[in-house]
Amino acid sequence: MTGPANRTRLSASLRFLWQWTVRCLAAIGFGTLIFLLGFDYSRMVSGSMSPTLQGEDWKDGDRVLSERFSYWFRAPRRWEVIAIQDRNGNRIMKRVVGLPGESIQMRRNGTVLIDGHEVKPPAELPLLDHHYLPYGNLMDGKPVRYGNAYYVLGDETKDSEDSRFNPAITPAQILGRAWIILGPAGRRGFVR
Repeated sequence: MTGPANRTRLSASLRFLWQWTVRCLAAIGFGTLIFLLGFDYSRMVSGSMSPTLQGEDWKDGDRVLSERFSYWFRAPRRWEVIAIQDRNGNRIMKRVVGLPGESIQMRRNGTVLIDGHEVKPPAELPLLDHHYLPYGNLMDGKPVRYGNAYYVLGDETKDSEDSRFNPAITPAQILGRAWIILGPAGRRGFVR
């Protein structure tokens, strides 16, 4: 009598274990799909976005999570930090300064002009006020038109390969919006 009852209990336990395993694997698969569709992970290796994002070497650079969901519903906004893929296939991050269809120019003191009007960074980004350097295509102070693309600059413009030296960023090159600094521990928080 104990033989069939033990087999039934064992069969029920194996069925439960199988169902639990299938559900766990489905949850892991769903989570992986959401991550691959909506997020991107990067490690900063350049100082071109300092102090917003730091990355002087591969070991100690900020680890940044970018999200793609926002750009499914809206376009990038001025002053957002975006993750992009450059012409060489590298993943980099830069700040959006000029939007598609605008022209940009810069005064010698670093003031940004969009379509001839001065544009100041938001109050939460005081480090950018008169911080940019008029190098590259902004050196002569004449307006630069860049069509249906985004004009991006690094926060540390002395050390930034950005739209002053390279073509502006097309929407197809944008990987997402830099969202959260995951590490190192002392740097965790949202990207401003």
